Parts: sequence; C-alpha cells; structure tokens
Amino acid sequence: MEWLSHILHINWLAVLLAFVSSLVIGFLWYMPAVFGRKWMEAIARTEKELKALDGGAAVWVPMVAAAALSSILLAVLSGALGLDTPLAAGFFAFVAAVVFRAGGHLIHNGFAGRAAAVTLIDSGHDVLALTVAGAIIGALP
Repeated sequence: MEWLSHILHINWLAVLLAFVSSLVIGFLWYMPAVFGRKWMEAIARTEKELKALDGGAAVWVPMVAAAALSSILLAVLSGALGLDTPLAAGFFAFVAAVVFRAGGHLIHNGFAGRAAAVTLIDSGHDVLALTVAGAIIGALP
C-alpha cells in the first residue's frame, strides 16, 4: 500500500481543477446539441422524461463523488508512478479510461442489450474526461 502514501503529497488545486473539468466536460458532452439528443434516442427516453425522473441527490451525489474520487486516485497514482507532465499523466489516464471505463461500458451494456450508441457516447465521455483530468494533474504535480 506504499502507493497510497502519495495522497499526502498531491496537489489539491490540481485535483479540484481535474474534478471541475470532469463535470464541465459531462455537462457539455450530454447537451442535446452535442451528444445528448443521440444519447436520449439510444436509451429510448425524451428530455421531458429524463427531467421528470425523481433522482435528485440519489443521482447527483454518487456521480459527483465518483468524479472527485477519480481525480484523487489519478493524482495519487500519477505521483506514485512519477507522471509529472501533462502528456505522461494524460496518457496514463487515457489508457486507464479505455481499459476500465470503456471496457466496463462494453461489458455491462453488451449484456444489458443496450444500443451500441450508448456505449460509444458514454465511453467517449469517460475517456475524454479522465484524459483531461490526468493532463491537468500532470501539469500541476
């Protein structure tokens, strides 16, 4: 667990900026004019239906927590691995996102029989958001 000791040395400003970038990318990515309309078609829901869902904190709190924890873990792992440039940390985050996030979407959406568009849109978002977060963390080691 030596890698976890790097949490004492991470740049919390970099973590905060990486976290905020993930939220901004998600907000922009899922706008109807970008991929939101196509994503809604792929999940067979309308914007009106999604707005009517009573998810509230049950949706937002885990999503925000996951984005925050992803940024913290990226900072810890980047420090432990000596990834102290935007390119190095961004590439590491890209590989991790493709393997773990996109791979997870492929597995779960495949078994659930969801449209390929859902997997592509969600995976694209995750890969971009994590790569940018990694680049930010690498820029501010």
